[in-house]
Amino acid sequence: MSTPHADTQIRARFCPSPTGTPHVGLIRTALFNWAFARHTGGRLVFRIEDTDAARDSEESYHALLDALRWLGIDWDEGPEVGGEYGPYRQSERADRYAEVVRKLTDAGELYESFSTNEEVEARRKAAGQDPKLGYDNADRDLTDEQRAELRAQGREPVLRLRMPDRAIGFTDLIRGDISFPAGSVPDPVLVRANGQPLYTLVNPVDDALMRITHVLRGEDLLPSTPRQIALYEALQRVGVAEFTPHFGHMPLVRGEGNKKLSKRDPQSNLFAYRDRGFVPEGMLNYLALLGWSIADDRDIFSMAEMVAAFDIAKVSSNPARFDLKKAEAINAEHLRALPTADFVQRVVPYLISAGVLPRTPTAAQLATLDAVAPMVQERLIVLSDAAPMVRFLYVAEEEFAPEADAAAKVLGPDAKPVLDASIKALETLPEWTTAAIEEALKTALIDGLGLKPRKAFAPVRVAATGRTVSPPLYESLELLGRDCTLTRLRRANP
Repeated sequence: MSTPHADTQIRARFCPSPTGTPHVGLIRTALFNWAFARHTGGRLVFRIEDTDAARDSEESYHALLDALRWLGIDWDEGPEVGGEYGPYRQSERADRYAEVVRKLTDAGELYESFSTNEEVEARRKAAGQDPKLGYDNADRDLTDEQRAELRAQGREPVLRLRMPDRAIGFTDLIRGDISFPAGSVPDPVLVRANGQPLYTLVNPVDDALMRITHVLRGEDLLPSTPRQIALYEALQRVGVAEFTPHFGHMPLVRGEGNKKLSKRDPQSNLFAYRDRGFVPEGMLNYLALLGWSIADDRDIFSMAEMVAAFDIAKVSSNPARFDLKKAEAINAEHLRALPTADFVQRVVPYLISAGVLPRTPTAAQLATLDAVAPMVQERLIVLSDAAPMVRFLYVAEEEFAPEADAAAKVLGPDAKPVLDASIKALETLPEWTTAAIEEALKTALIDGLGLKPRKAFAPVRVAATGRTVSPPLYESLELLGRDCTLTRLRRANP
């Protein structure tokens, strides 16, 4: 088996089918191919496998582009970029497949097969074999007369690849040496009876024509590898391929109960995380940990650091489980690391979407956000968490009311002495600053009433911000202003 020469430029590829919404396992595959190409100074080819008209859609195609753009995963060749091996959508490459099929058929690498599934099953049973073994290679040596007779019966053949009568082995970049015994893989169908080429043909053909050197993909595709290796060898014999690429099969991403994370699993929907307010840096960082690590004692890193350290041989062969809590924790770390101005820019769309800010915020509203942002940023897990935390600064006074649960828990009869003392202390405050507010409330509530801090300040927090969790209390009251603060404290006073 001929493999790429050591001096050949590395060419990896990401080739999804445009079906449904991009899911985290698919994007993890894109990320690892991207990191591998960038680490090695190679090229990443983005190819769309859209030959299944019944399942593929333009909406899903554009969703894939949107997902990669959001995350900042770029590609060197493919849609919207171009390249010398285009087009990069399989639906636009039919003429190339037809030419390759002709070459393979003329060379005897493909043969006509007329057997139906029912006939194969009957032959297996008659021979005392398990029907699940599949096709029995019975049509390999049909004579011209037999094929003519079958055609006369109105039967149309599929085209199958003649598998070699030997074991097929290769060295997986992640799993090491793998071998499939001779006869364990039936001759696969590459072209339907209607002439339509199948994935089993077009995927390796495109890899060959685009000179892909490394195929990094999910372990669920491992059983198809011997068929693909056999096809690459046939393609080399007919002058279509130069070599058989290296393979690396990455661990599947699993969800709850250690089950494979499927497209239908809500936890797999990439855009659900974007909608919640995951930032690209956090999402990519967590996806990178699904089968790889930068160091045993380190979980937080940038994509530049990942590229510098990425080694495909260090990708684990063990299943990777998607842990939402860990993903959230990593995202929170990246949120905290953002410069304040960057954080503000990113959070504004979520505040607009939640109705906290109007579609076009005023300069005053943005100035308030600039002031509160550093305090909020430290407390968020995702960007959408900011909306309930800062709403108290923007809501009209006639519409403001503490959250029901918070009010029931904190603003009962026991809160009256606290609110009375707070109002009295704040009414005569000569200057409305964080430091002055802090000193006045501590003097009135801790020194004056002898309360513990939690008991002292909880009623003030809920009365003024509407929640038990808010930005720091004294800073919040300064931003809210004297009039609003006192109005809310009086309104909440039972």
